Amino acid sequence: MTLILTASSLQAAIDMPSTVAAIEGVFGAIARGSAAQPTPLAMQVAPADSNFLVMSGVAAAEELASVKLLADVPSNAGRGLPTQRSTIMLSDHVTGETLAILDGRVPTRIRTAAASAVASRHLARPGSRVLGLVGAGALAVAHVEAMLCVLPIERIVVWSRTSERVQGFRDAVAHHGLQVDEASSVEEVFAESDVVCTLTPSVEPIVRGDWFRPGQHVNAVGARPRPGEREIDSAGMARARVVVDHRGTAEAKSGEYLLALADGAISSTDIVGELGQVINGDVIGRVSDDDVTLFNSVGIGLQDLAVGRLAYDRARELGLGYDVDMSN
Repeated sequence: MTLILTASSLQAAIDMPSTVAAIEGVFGAIARGSAAQPTPLAMQVAPADSNFLVMSGVAAAEELASVKLLADVPSNAGRGLPTQRSTIMLSDHVTGETLAILDGRVPTRIRTAAASAVASRHLARPGSRVLGLVGAGALAVAHVEAMLCVLPIERIVVWSRTSERVQGFRDAVAHHGLQVDEASSVEEVFAESDVVCTLTPSVEPIVRGDWFRPGQHVNAVGARPRPGEREIDSAGMARARVVVDHRGTAEAKSGEYLLALADGAISSTDIVGELGQVINGDVIGRVSDDDVTLFNSVGIGLQDLAVGRLAYDRARELGLGYDVDMSN
């Protein structure tokens, strides 16, 4: 039987602390060679502007193979529809049985924030207490929850294009009891924060490298997996010690990396390594307290696999979702 999990079921099944642990585990597995992470496959046929990404992976510890079909459709904005939609399929890695089909929206948001938390645990200064957020939507709310799992955050400095969005964010995180201050600019976020997460779907850079302060850690998250889009300018990529989630994925889909490379600001050897290598101690992420570190988060299939394993097991325990006999 195949378990079908909708967005509401997934919201009930997944918690952030467990997701952070699962994401940390799967990144480490990549570096150890006990999980396989291929570069995503992109597909497009004219004249539609829809781009389909196949994000897959297989992991021994989770006993799963997974694939996510991500539809990236820029023109959906004009239709009043989401520009990105996705569905995840989980299969038993021994028998090939299709265990579950998941709506991708909730797992993608939560695992993305969890990856930032894992990167911050290993790259930020341990005493970091001020979290900066560039963007104030649902992903920003998830990042607060994730960061509280790994750092002693006491204050949030947040910027958005509208004060109404900031107020909505403030209401959504009020139960954490943190001080929340609205920044008047993106530059002010960097001036005030120990750790900054950039969470906007920017096409052109909205972050300048000369705003980075010594010792700061940056999670570059928001830019969509399109080679021509980025939040961080080339100077920022050149100034920081850059760690990627997966080198092949960054080389195929990261506008931050590819545009800085095209500008001549960095070379391929300037990438410190992959996050899993830092977790396992194979690569040093932060050398000194004055280093600026940057996690270039594009998103990989094994993140979906890790959160999928967690969601499937919890859903079975809680009786969530519904079963379908796919062979009938």
